[in-house]
Amino acid sequence: MTPTGAIGDSAEILAWVDRGAAPEQRLFPAEGGARAEVEGLCRRLDEVLGPRGRRLMYVHMFTARELAQRVNNQGVPAWEDRAIRAGWPLARRLVERVLDIRPGIETEDEALVWRELDWVAELRADGRPYLCGERFGAADLTFAALSAPLVIPPQYGVALPQPDVLPPAMAELVARARAHPAGDYALALFAEHRREPVP
Repeated sequence: MTPTGAIGDSAEILAWVDRGAAPEQRLFPAEGGARAEVEGLCRRLDEVLGPRGRRLMYVHMFTARELAQRVNNQGVPAWEDRAIRAGWPLARRLVERVLDIRPGIETEDEALVWRELDWVAELRADGRPYLCGERFGAADLTFAALSAPLVIPPQYGVALPQPDVLPPAMAELVARARAHPAGDYALALFAEHRREPVP
């Protein structure tokens, strides 16, 4: 919520934060061409890595009902926790419908997620420290946030289950994502820019 109202779109949130940031902390370049490049990177990540990675993790988490409920219900009132647990089959069907989860979709999603991780790794193959040059910006923030379901960083806003308690297939996927150069970069971004681990 902002003084002028709610902002729901992630790109709009980044633009709003950027407008109020000090010059040395701006997330977008001031120059038009450079800004367009960053916006294009963010848009691609929002359109592919975000939804595909999120759905892939839901498919795997749905195989571990108790763990999924524990993660999902963090911080909610006791009555809400009880309601979600009692209505879990309905909640699951709703999520499956909203995310268009259907048999075999995880294979397609995983292939596209790895394509996007390869793309990010290629961007940094020239030795640049960040996706768009010499400083942390909107593209890096977007990539880190959208890759979180894949690499499950220890430094996050809520406590995420680490690989030792995940279903085997999901734990193996997380291990591969963390070992990928882009996944390793995502973990480094969390370690550097969100230093306080969740207790």
